[in-house]
Amino acid sequence: MKEIRLIVLLLLTACLSVLNTQAGVNPKVIDDSKTPSMLHVEGRYLVNAEGEKVWLQGVSLASMEWLANGENILQSTNVAIHTWKVNCLRCPVNEDFWFGKGKEQTDGGASYRKLLDDFVKEATSQGVYVVIDLHRFKAPKQIHADFWKEVASIYKNHPGVFFELFNEPHDISWEVWKNGGLVTNEKRATDALAENNKKYEDFESVGMQALIDAVRSTGAQNIVIVGGLDWSYDLSGYFDGYALDDRNGNGIMLSTHVYPWKSDWKNKFMMAIDTYPLFLGELGAEPERMPFIPPERHEMPETWVPDMLGLIQKYELNWTAWCFHPRSTPRLILDWDYTPTPFWGQDVLEVLRDGKQYQLTKLR
Repeated sequence: MKEIRLIVLLLLTACLSVLNTQAGVNPKVIDDSKTPSMLHVEGRYLVNAEGEKVWLQGVSLASMEWLANGENILQSTNVAIHTWKVNCLRCPVNEDFWFGKGKEQTDGGASYRKLLDDFVKEATSQGVYVVIDLHRFKAPKQIHADFWKEVASIYKNHPGVFFELFNEPHDISWEVWKNGGLVTNEKRATDALAENNKKYEDFESVGMQALIDAVRSTGAQNIVIVGGLDWSYDLSGYFDGYALDDRNGNGIMLSTHVYPWKSDWKNKFMMAIDTYPLFLGELGAEPERMPFIPPERHEMPETWVPDMLGLIQKYELNWTAWCFHPRSTPRLILDWDYTPTPFWGQDVLEVLRDGKQYQLTKLR
């Protein structure tokens, strides 16, 4: 009888293994011992459970914000970790895909959520931190708070996961940014480019504080990342009466998105350096001027990149370069062989992999 039970058990194990493979479950065993240590905010620094300061340096992996099955996400994850030597990866996501509302989705978002989870496991099991970036624009809505309640419930207190609450707020007041309110349908030319010609309608924003509250309501203490106005460039209002309440979490890291057409660094984001951890969540440069940028505001990479990297290194600012995708500008790579672009990617690769040093010569 013991032999029969053993044979039955082996057969059941084999059947379950086949079913898991057919269901698309990744058979890879995750080594939790390599998961990075939980971080918290101490002044301007990120500090781990061992009391050590941690400096996040990495890249953004685009595509899950526009495509429900992404493009080479796990492959790019491993190239970024093993070849580019990142310790942080930022992954933009889309709440419509998360909830299964994409045009091509038929599974209620299950495969999208699994892909994101596979990414989180792939990166954090190799000691790399991840930023889940809700890649939306203008102002947060109730659906975004609902998104964060679900995501935070899943990744609650995961030591390797940050929550970037809202990608790029813009063209609203600081009052609406923090506490919510009516957002009108006014639209500028730059909005059409960045937001894929979506037609605006008036809507009620819940504000950024509501997103933090949604996360904290789940018991998640993960560090949250918050960007300011002007497409997450301008943090000045945060220091002028519109700071957010973390409500018993591990802290807030402020984010800025810095590109060559942005100026006045001192008054837009550098005021945060002494008091908060600062995260340059997006930055990069291309030789060709983007259509919405006036010619006089376009700066070539050869002058901008060394100063930007010099600023990062001088103050040890946390950063994820945009973008580890050959069709999303500013590009770090030319193709899916991960050939670095000569105007941006090569510099980033040499900083991340080789520790190349740059000197800041001029503030913008």
